[in-house]
Amino acid sequence: MAEPAPHILVTGSSRGIGAAILKSLQAKGARVVGHARSNSTSALGEDLEDPAGADRLWERAMERLDGRIDVLVNNAGVFEPIPIEADPTAWRAAWTRTLQINLQAAADLSRRAVLHWLQRGLGGRLINVASRAAYRGDSPLHWHYAASKAGMVAMTKSIARGYADRDVLAFAVCPGFTRTEMAGDYLESRGGEGLLADIPLGRVAEPEEIARICAFLALEAPASMTGAVVDANGASYVR
Repeated sequence: MAEPAPHILVTGSSRGIGAAILKSLQAKGARVVGHARSNSTSALGEDLEDPAGADRLWERAMERLDGRIDVLVNNAGVFEPIPIEADPTAWRAAWTRTLQINLQAAADLSRRAVLHWLQRGLGGRLINVASRAAYRGDSPLHWHYAASKAGMVAMTKSIARGYADRDVLAFAVCPGFTRTEMAGDYLESRGGEGLLADIPLGRVAEPEEIARICAFLALEAPASMTGAVVDANGASYVR
């Protein structure tokens, strides 16, 4: 009898890297539920800025996937500038929003996933899409973004170390610049193609490249890789 298709939840799947991940997983036969801020025929709509949004999303995805989720891909995130000269209220609001969407919501979903996998006793896989910024840092306008992604990496490693003996596997992917709308706006704000001089490969990554990495981790990576952080930045940051 053939193995049942894996059931997968991918957050932030309406565009860019998330859309490519969803497409790649579906092409490999997985049953995938996507997520966006608004409902659509291909995605469950939940605003992860709402502290209750992640838990609602998990419950709805479980219902859509018949009570079983084997793999969680935390990809949703925001990349919004805030200068240090900003009004203190605006500064704190920017930090709160970024940490809530990029880190807290991912933590809430990861918690639900780990509890689900432990209860089932069959394990599961978690993939957190972080960023090169977790290690290299980011621009003076994006302290909060870099901090949120560093937290994501640390959370991934903690989960991997804490639950490997129960077949709960956790991985992080750290892309550099990727050809998405979000990265395109940033490149233009920092001088456009001139920034490519900092990437030895000579180009930014394509969303499909990051998706291939995520699909490998979700479906094929050996268990001994748990805790791994996979860089995909064209050698613009090596460690």
